[in-house]
Amino acid sequence: MATLVVLASCTVGGSGAHHNAPSAPGSTNGYAVPIPHVTPGGASSLQAAIAKLCIAPPATHGKPATGTLPPDLVSIAKAVEQARGHTYTHYPPATEVSNSQMDRRLLKNFRQTTSRLADDRRTVAWRTIGVIGPGDDLYRAYRAFTTGQVVGYYDPETGDLVYLGSGSLDFSERFTLAHELTHALDDQTFDLTRLDPLTAHCQDERAQAALGLVEGSAQYFAAVAVAQNPSIDLSDLLKAIADAASSGNPPAGVPQFVFDQQLWPYSTGETFVASLVGSGGTTAVDHAFEHFPVSTEQVIDPATYPADKPVPVSIPDLTGSLGPQWGDLDAMTVGEEWLRGMLALRDGVSSDAATGWSGGGYRAFTDGHDVVVVLRTRWDAQDRAATFASALQEWSAGRTPAPAISSSGDEVTAVFGTSASAIATASKALGQQG
Repeated sequence: MATLVVLASCTVGGSGAHHNAPSAPGSTNGYAVPIPHVTPGGASSLQAAIAKLCIAPPATHGKPATGTLPPDLVSIAKAVEQARGHTYTHYPPATEVSNSQMDRRLLKNFRQTTSRLADDRRTVAWRTIGVIGPGDDLYRAYRAFTTGQVVGYYDPETGDLVYLGSGSLDFSERFTLAHELTHALDDQTFDLTRLDPLTAHCQDERAQAALGLVEGSAQYFAAVAVAQNPSIDLSDLLKAIADAASSGNPPAGVPQFVFDQQLWPYSTGETFVASLVGSGGTTAVDHAFEHFPVSTEQVIDPATYPADKPVPVSIPDLTGSLGPQWGDLDAMTVGEEWLRGMLALRDGVSSDAATGWSGGGYRAFTDGHDVVVVLRTRWDAQDRAATFASALQEWSAGRTPAPAISSSGDEVTAVFGTSASAIATASKALGQQG
């Protein structure tokens, strides 16, 4: 959702269930989501394929919100100002809604800003890699997560704060409102609509990194605001919030991989902001808003921010070798967070094998029947590349057809596919083209 910054309900407990093995692609003919039609031929590079396939959400041009902030929320807003170190230009108007009204608002926005075609393309690519199951559907998963988890949101385009009303405010509701009011203050100070071009141009890794800062700020400073109560210990509160945001089982219809990606900006982002505050106070957080992190690696490891920039990854057009009906299906940049989430799906495979990431992306091709996905990553050193390649081999053990995984210097390439012959053809072409 390009125009909304939302808070997911984190009142879930227990540890997330992991798959025993990554999902095999299965028969493309058995997909509930059919393989979308593609134009034969491919773009010249990975970035060109991303630009070619990108479907930007339409501008909604929402009307500026009007109204006032209720008195019981004004006290929370003042606590947020004190915690964040900035002052509102004006208090954001707040709209109290019921559960059904919230779902209707979010569903309307989801339909306006989400492309079914883009999600279908990605569904087929992610199924082929194995990070979601053969029956999973990303469009339905994102819709289920959005309408089933959101308890409040702030809309930077209109300046409106919308929240579920329930009469008197308990601790959880006060935290939620402090979170959204932090978004409003950060927006008035730094303009959160600056994230929209990242989404509009399908810069997935950079958008996820920036979202880690935005949600992390809201998590951290909401905790500071509510911890002004002398009976609350801030360090214990931050730990409880981070644990809640990174645990639990996904709602029905939401794959574990998708669930983890959706909650990552809240949990890891809060840790990132806490680190910035610890090293440079709120001034360091302000600097990060002026200069967004550009990779999820920078959010995961604050020591890499801001100097450690991603290295571009090259994936050539393979359609000439695959056949005359083959074309580009999907393409995206892939960061450390995405790879960690992938490795975590299989018990016994350490997600730490994604440490030392330097750049990455994948490119998917199809002829309407078979699918090939080339995942290529760069690493800080050759030994880090070897570690990831070994983990990926272990992660893929037992899959049919088996992916082709190779390592050369600081680069690791994996070819996933729906048939052994397609994998072999793509691998041979990569060996010829680099």
